Amino acid sequence: MESPKLLRLTCSVKNYDWGCKGGGSQVAKLAALNCGNQIDPDLPYAEFWMGTHESGPSFVEQPKGEKGVSEDSPERVTLSSWISRNPSVLGDKVVEKWGSDLPFLFKVLSVAKALSIQAHPDKKLAEALHSARPDLYKDDNHKPEMALAITEYEALCGFISVEELKDVLRNVPEIVELVGTAETEQFLSLNEKDDGKAKSTLQSIFTQLISASKERVAEVVSKLKTRLESQSQVRGLTGKEQLVLRLEKQYPADIGVISAFFFNYVKLNPGEALYLGANEPHAYLSGECIECMATSDNVVRAGLTPKHRDVQTLCSMLTYKQGSPEILRGVPLNTYIKRYLPPFDEFEVDSCILPKETSTVFPAALGPSIFLFTVGKGKISIGSSAEGVPVNEGDVIFVPANIEISLTSETGLQVYRAGVSSRFFKPS
Repeated sequence: MESPKLLRLTCSVKNYDWGCKGGGSQVAKLAALNCGNQIDPDLPYAEFWMGTHESGPSFVEQPKGEKGVSEDSPERVTLSSWISRNPSVLGDKVVEKWGSDLPFLFKVLSVAKALSIQAHPDKKLAEALHSARPDLYKDDNHKPEMALAITEYEALCGFISVEELKDVLRNVPEIVELVGTAETEQFLSLNEKDDGKAKSTLQSIFTQLISASKERVAEVVSKLKTRLESQSQVRGLTGKEQLVLRLEKQYPADIGVISAFFFNYVKLNPGEALYLGANEPHAYLSGECIECMATSDNVVRAGLTPKHRDVQTLCSMLTYKQGSPEILRGVPLNTYIKRYLPPFDEFEVDSCILPKETSTVFPAALGPSIFLFTVGKGKISIGSSAEGVPVNEGDVIFVPANIEISLTSETGLQVYRAGVSSRFFKPS
């Protein structure tokens, strides 16, 4: 039987406006090393995509003489088409659940300014949106996701607690101006047991806020800015107030500036991760991260963006859960590897920091993996094989299911692995 191959991938880059510019972007550095492209110092480099999504495919170099590769075949094909010809690389259970495609999409993000206030639809809504507007909603899949901080990383994520929101309504008169005193008083009169009432009142307040006319929003954001700048002369502003002024500079007269008061403001340290289920509001604000998600590119936006906003869909789809998000810090698998395991079937992420001239083993996974090398150089090999393949910063390697991987560092190595959640393979 022919030994399974490790595939070196050439991956895609997204130059969205919010990305870090030129050589200051981790995405730019990795992409230049991965694809051999020159870095344009004036261009924002936002996302580096590793996977099979058609909006940003990865490519496989095709060695001549490999099964199904003729002399006149193209020199490289998409990872998606290669997997469809070789579905066994996914493992039986993955094929049974997701067909002959990779169920996860792996990314690096370099964020210089805030992304839109957004949420990702669940599977049923994704199917309906894709059917109605395939130009806007690119596929019919849901998009649970996780961001693992490489640098300090800031995000808005989920609605703040009932008590925190009461404080906001008491202290931010500009919100009351947009949503009205009746709705405000109703929320302020809630007690701790009014869970269902809190949810419906929050939905009503948030919908009114985010649906306000451009003219009223511009006027109220201007008032908010003037008030906070004046108060900063006599007291220290809170972290959230400072953030709101920062967002106003990036997106003047945008409803996202005021709606930031409704969300948890999360600061991740390197090595901490945040995960988001379907229909949860969020916005990444700054920093660099490893991101993993189900294979989808569906985004419903409502603020902090020049792109299309679908306010009605966003307000109707949100869960309106309140409270702080869970922060994952990784569970050690061995001395060098930590695993981040969010509650989704499609993916998990391992982080490996390997000191100079050391080795470690990634046990055989029952599904496929993608390895990203972000620092250093060394060798990757199958099992205990002495014949390792050299790997360097910027390399991306696809590993089929059921293959044990050994890594040996020459200099210090930093590696991230995305794979199907190990929970998915456990007997139910």
